[in-house]
Amino acid sequence: MKAIYLYSTPGCHLCELAREVVDPLLGNYAVTLEEVDIAQSDELIERYGVKIPVLKSPHHLEELCWPFDTHQTAAFLQRVTV
Repeated sequence: MKAIYLYSTPGCHLCELAREVVDPLLGNYAVTLEEVDIAQSDELIERYGVKIPVLKSPHHLEELCWPFDTHQTAAFLQRVTV
């Protein structure tokens, strides 16, 4: 199974909303979701600090930044799992 990253940080209510959008879709694709706490890396804070939550595939350049809905997330997952 491929991994998809959710860049987030603890206590982020937008990140919790993103999980509510993403989690129900995971069963439709051969992916697992790994949350990455950006607070653990200065580089990640600099890159994603004002954009989280962000979905990213390690195999593609494309990112999906918040806000995203179910349709946008499904389209993203379709593109990155092909």
